[in-house]
Amino acid sequence: MPQSRVWKPLAIATSVATVLFSLLLLPACCCVRGPKTPFVAPPPPAPPPMIGTQPMPTPTEAEAHEPTQTLMRNVDFHIDPTTILKIHSMRGEMVAKTPGGPVNFDNKNEFIMRIDRATIGMDSGGLDQLMNRYVFGYEGAPLRDLHVEPHGKQLMQSGIMHKVVDIPFTMWADVSASNGWIRIHPTKISICGINGIGLLKAVGQSMETMLDLSKAKGVKAEKNDLLLNPTAILPPPQIEAHLSDVKIEGNELVQFFDAGRHLPDLVLPHPEEKNVMYYRGGTLRMGKLLMVGADMEVVDADPSDPFDFYLDQYNDQLAAGFDRNQLNYGLEVFMRDYNDLGKPLRPGERHAPPP
Repeated sequence: MPQSRVWKPLAIATSVATVLFSLLLLPACCCVRGPKTPFVAPPPPAPPPMIGTQPMPTPTEAEAHEPTQTLMRNVDFHIDPTTILKIHSMRGEMVAKTPGGPVNFDNKNEFIMRIDRATIGMDSGGLDQLMNRYVFGYEGAPLRDLHVEPHGKQLMQSGIMHKVVDIPFTMWADVSASNGWIRIHPTKISICGINGIGLLKAVGQSMETMLDLSKAKGVKAEKNDLLLNPTAILPPPQIEAHLSDVKIEGNELVQFFDAGRHLPDLVLPHPEEKNVMYYRGGTLRMGKLLMVGADMEVVDADPSDPFDFYLDQYNDQLAAGFDRNQLNYGLEVFMRDYNDLGKPLRPGERHAPPP
């Protein structure tokens, strides 16, 4: 009996050590190749135009005394050349960070977008870019080569987890809103075909203890859940918003925002337009131009698909389009889609009348 009591703790310790050793050796023995198509980051976005980086004094009479009311509908809003927020609808305000300053379209670091309510989606390509470039786009990140795609009502995410060695994984997770954050709750983790959740539990580990997220942007872990701050993970312009719900709808992760302010609806000068951005009030700066008491409806020249808009290249889109002065001194602006620049006009695309 004494001899049996001696061997029992030794056997338990040996079993635990074996499980830990197996966890570390899994990628070496069966999954060293990792994902089939590693994520390749696109080139970094071009710097803003020089005009946006040079000081341009604002005349006293052009100082903004109120925010610029904003509406967007069916807009593919680029945060870089390849990462897109699919703004199905949005009502909010834009305000300069400097009191009295204009909303400067040439420098997105100088203003804030305050979202009152919005429905915004991201497809698999956009989610891949967001996670790899902005959330975990730094040296020594614990997760890399991530691929995210809707899978029924869940998100399926695959990639490489680095913990001493590289561990390829695939995770299926439920998504929900949690105090303004996106909660990703794994229901299944596969590590080389082995139940990852069970394995982590067996060795007393979790995603929270396995992942060093101290350098990550807008992400934290609670046990095995990952939480994303939907505004902090984005590059400029700065966004203020409150996430109220998140769902998988078709091929998109759709986020619903509601700040509870209930700003009144804006009446469009041309409500028949499907793909549109509207700015009213405050002062806008576009290059050398100042629009005081803004009243500008920006319309997609090609209404057959969402308005493809890239703030960093708005002037190129503007130069490729045309505008019409309105009887109330407002402005209707027709812009070409960003991805159509330099291409022939599409069938049905509107263009300036010949001189």
